[in-house]
Amino acid sequence: MNLRLIPSSIIAALLGLVCPATSPARGSDAKPNIIFILTDDMGYSDLSCYGGKLAPTPNIDRLAKEGLRFTQFYDSAPICSPSRAGFISGKFPASLNFTTYLHERRGNRDCEQVDFLPPSVPVIARVLKTAGYATAHFGKWHLGGGRDVTNAPPFSAYGYDEHSGTWESPEPDPKITSGNWIWSPQDVVKRWDRTRYFVDHTLDFLSRHKAEPCYVELWPDDVHTPWVPDLQRQGEKKSWQSRPNFCDVLAAYDVQIGRLLDGLKKLGLEENTLVVFTSDNGPLPSFNHERTGGLRGSKLSLFEGGIRVPFIVRWPGHTTAGRVDERTVLAAVDLFPTLCALTQVSPPAGITFDGQDMSTALVSSPVAPARSIFWEYGRSSKEFMYPQGAYDRSPHLAVRDGKWKLLINADGADAQLYNLEADANETTNLVGKNPELAKKMSEEALAWKRSLPKFPVPSEQTIFQK
Repeated sequence: MNLRLIPSSIIAALLGLVCPATSPARGSDAKPNIIFILTDDMGYSDLSCYGGKLAPTPNIDRLAKEGLRFTQFYDSAPICSPSRAGFISGKFPASLNFTTYLHERRGNRDCEQVDFLPPSVPVIARVLKTAGYATAHFGKWHLGGGRDVTNAPPFSAYGYDEHSGTWESPEPDPKITSGNWIWSPQDVVKRWDRTRYFVDHTLDFLSRHKAEPCYVELWPDDVHTPWVPDLQRQGEKKSWQSRPNFCDVLAAYDVQIGRLLDGLKKLGLEENTLVVFTSDNGPLPSFNHERTGGLRGSKLSLFEGGIRVPFIVRWPGHTTAGRVDERTVLAAVDLFPTLCALTQVSPPAGITFDGQDMSTALVSSPVAPARSIFWEYGRSSKEFMYPQGAYDRSPHLAVRDGKWKLLINADGADAQLYNLEADANETTNLVGKNPELAKKMSEEALAWKRSLPKFPVPSEQTIFQK
């Protein structure tokens, strides 16, 4: 490692992990630290603990062994920007006019979506900051800024005390953004060292705020393509989307999660830190669904492989070590209200979440499904003819209600009904055998679609205080 590339404050913090400095202690009833790890493009079965065989992931598996693993967790979208908006706002992203990844202004208009997440939207970081948390965002943002969007609000507008953002953010870190793209060989911190860089920032931040609770979003851009292994592993030149490169990058990513967990222990923060680990959407490429565990679909698809991803939580003394919850159906929009409940922090007055408090499932016992979850991906067939393979390309709308999932286009065409308890891979369309149920769920999905705000947005008030 070239120490000249690492800020002196981070070096000092890492040295402190060996001989931690004393700092004011917080009481046993102190609010927990929260580290929200949002992996980029991780498939349902990339991890060994979810049946993956591409590369061993002992450190993330350790997180599952010491915590709680869910098998039915859903992102809010099968692509990054709307998915991330759903996590931090507790709102279905289509209600915020997010339906695909943010790109150039013209492209956003063509896709009928906003250029950035308006700062008037209540988000986790700002609410926790108001309650006394130190807050930070390290890693990918992709909720505004980059390309030709130059007026996106700064990180501080969303409640972050510190930040290190990638290219698609309002304030990209110059050490990882030498060019106007995801990665450049001229970056000071190379592609294969970026997760290490974000983990270093996280540990440094925690070491400087031990006397107060911390909320940290650690959002690496691994395991998103391009897959660029370190120089030692690169060997002969390979495609940046090759299977060997993915295996190397996944293994290296797991090592960095291990460094994070070890760092928490050395800092004396392990016992009162809630770690949340998940992914923003399914994988692409999926290696013929190997990365989805056989689930149909991939990133860019509302079939299960595009929206069902790993979800692991560890909070010593609260989550039951080694438990696997196969019953609870969790959604990304549940994170905000759940964290409010776990930290005993009141959400802003008047806010209406699309998610619900699922803290019982995280610390006690499974919760039976009792609500519908909605998705919209794309509003124009011209812009959303992806994935390329017809088998994985889904209709634009979806709803899950109990064990049933229905997909349908906004014009009412191509209705597909699946019993996920019996057919998680969505191979048998049951519309013909269950016409009344299909009609009911179709009407539910289409009514939800009609309830969404029109584009262009008439005013922020219409969307965010509905």
